[in-house]
Amino acid sequence: MIKFCSVKYLYQKEQFNFDIEIDTGSIVAVLGASGAGKSTLLNLAAGFIDPLSGDIQIAGESILNVQPYHRPLAMLFQENNLFAHLNVADNIGLGLHPGLKLTLEQKAKVEEICQQVGVEKLQTRLPHQLSGGQRQRVALARCFVQNKPLLLLDEPFSALDPILREEMLAMVKKLAARHKVTVLMVTHHISDALNAASHYLFVDQGQVSSAGEISRLNCENPNPSLRRFVQAGL
Repeated sequence: MIKFCSVKYLYQKEQFNFDIEIDTGSIVAVLGASGAGKSTLLNLAAGFIDPLSGDIQIAGESILNVQPYHRPLAMLFQENNLFAHLNVADNIGLGLHPGLKLTLEQKAKVEEICQQVGVEKLQTRLPHQLSGGQRQRVALARCFVQNKPLLLLDEPFSALDPILREEMLAMVKKLAARHKVTVLMVTHHISDALNAASHYLFVDQGQVSSAGEISRLNCENPNPSLRRFVQAGL
C-alpha cells in the first residue's frame, strides 16, 4: 500500500532514514520513544514535510509531487480539528465536499458512516455539545467517509481514558476491515498495538530498527531497544 524508498529527511541536526513497505489491509502500530521519528514518518507520508531524497509511493505510484489534500489518504490527529460552527453531519460532510454541496448519494454516505460510528442521533449537535469520545468518533467518521485507501492516525485517542481508547481502537479495526483501509497509527501504548494492530514498526533514532507481525512485539524480541521499550510499557 505505502512504500518508503530510501527516504532521507533532515531536521536541524537530526537525520531520519526510512526504507519500509506496508502491506495492503494491515493495521500497523508505529512505536518508539518521544522524538524517535514516529510523527515524522506520518508527516512525510501526508506531505506536510518533504524528504531530502528518496521516494514515497502509494499503490505503486510516487506521491512526492502530489499536494497533501490530493494524496490518497486521510489523517487524524490528537486534536480532532472539528469546526466549532458546524454540526456533526456537516463536519463529516466536509470529507466529501469542502463547500458541503453534497449529492443525495453523498448525504446517504454521511448517514451511513454516522450509524457505523454510533453518532446517528447526534448529527444536529455542535462539537461543544459532544464528549471527547464523541468528537473523536465524528473525526474518525470524516476520515472513513472519504473512501481513501490509507488512514494515518497520530495518537488521536491518547487523551481518552483507557476504556474509551480501547473502544475507539476496536472501532478503527472494524471500520478498516469494512472499508478495506490500510492503517498506520502512532501510539505510545503497547496495549493499543496489541489490541488493534496486525503489525508493528519500531522507530529508534530516526529509523525503523524492527518490524514484523504483532505477535513479535514482546519481551523476547531480538532487538534490545525494542525489548526495553516493551518491558517499560507493560
